[in-house]
Amino acid sequence: MADEPEPNTIDFIPAICFVKRGVAKEKPDKVVLTPAELARVIADTKEEIDEAEEEDGNDSDDNENEAMETSDNENNEINLSAPRPHNEGDEFNMDNYDDDDSVQVAGLSTIAVVDENERLEDEEDSEAEDDIIKPTDNLLLLGHVADDSSTMEVWVFNEEEESLYPHHDFLLPSFPLCIEWLNHDPGSDKDGNMCAIGCMDPIITIWDLDIQDSFEPTFRLGSKGSRKKNKPKYGHIDAVLDLSWNINFPHVLASASVDQSVILWDLDEGQPHTTIKSFEEKVQSIEFHPTEPQNLLAGSCDGYVRLFDCRDPESECKKWKVEAEVEKVVWNPMNTSFVMAGTNDGNVHYIDIRKKKPLWSVKAHLDEISGICFNPEAKNMLITSSADGFCKIWKYSESELKQIYSHDFKLGRLQCMKQSPEDPFTFAFGGEKQSQPFKVYNIKNFEPVRFAFGIDSEQ
Repeated sequence: MADEPEPNTIDFIPAICFVKRGVAKEKPDKVVLTPAELARVIADTKEEIDEAEEEDGNDSDDNENEAMETSDNENNEINLSAPRPHNEGDEFNMDNYDDDDSVQVAGLSTIAVVDENERLEDEEDSEAEDDIIKPTDNLLLLGHVADDSSTMEVWVFNEEEESLYPHHDFLLPSFPLCIEWLNHDPGSDKDGNMCAIGCMDPIITIWDLDIQDSFEPTFRLGSKGSRKKNKPKYGHIDAVLDLSWNINFPHVLASASVDQSVILWDLDEGQPHTTIKSFEEKVQSIEFHPTEPQNLLAGSCDGYVRLFDCRDPESECKKWKVEAEVEKVVWNPMNTSFVMAGTNDGNVHYIDIRKKKPLWSVKAHLDEISGICFNPEAKNMLITSSADGFCKIWKYSESELKQIYSHDFKLGRLQCMKQSPEDPFTFAFGGEKQSQPFKVYNIKNFEPVRFAFGIDSEQ
């Protein structure tokens, strides 16, 4: 009897994202590499690794001097010169990142070249029903870390059919920290189905979700530079912690980083357009205003929530002190004069952007806030998740926050939470439980929630 593989010692979901229905191709295009093409990919990857190692060696003395001159990363200058079965019922089964952790990534050299006849047979078999993405399907994107491997998993979720199963996946260059969906496809006059991924590596990768079995991203934002090839550095110089796509100006993507900056990228040019450096610590959360494209909300570890006018980001911004590291910032979509912020001490803070101080601050969780969502279909409903393992549903007002229900999904530390774009009661949670690190759940299943908000269970 063959030995069973040992379980992963590290297995968690640090980033998760829904893709709305009807945008994905019914049958994603498949990338089939010949042995020669695969050899090129491996050679290119090896060259990039060698260049990075060479640059690290050449820059070691410079970095030591820079570290002395810019203690704690202050005032860094950025060069801009360049199918798993689901449980019965309505529940679908499926650490905080540590900035000092070093994560190894599985190498491309471990990939075997498949025999051509075997590949053709597999292609014929793959025309099974599960390969078809229907207009009623959501895609669910999971950044998955398992031991020394970092991958993006694409799952298919159909709420009406109560189905959830894996479709395909691909290797990531480093530990994923954030995922943002966007339908802007640079160079095309048609809408796309793309996702941007921020990692511990400072380079943002953009992937086409309508292409299956990709070995490489469609394009990258940022460069570490190369003295050998005389390529300049540009973009971030440290891990990318959050991304926000501007739905009103779809060629604009914002990124927040450990390097204490926010960059507004022009996706059509693949270059930074604007860099905001008004921070004294790493920037952990950003979100564009839902209807006013010039307004960008940002939360950082210096304990401030800031609001920028991106037309003139160097002008004095509005800001609010919340006395802890800001983990999440979100606009209230029903009334955008208000925003909610969550901090690493488990507090949530409700802010009226027309006033100088938060309206209230409440101890909502025992550990840092990992997710905040409003519900546009249930008046005054707020949903939070935390590294303490709990999801909580609240009723809020301008004067108070009242807890309605608390639930432990038994996923360990909840790393992330995202709301379905079609059903604001359905959520995906990423945790760290081995063999089942995430769940999709409809919170209308909680009777106290239905009662508190007058929700019909048949809705």
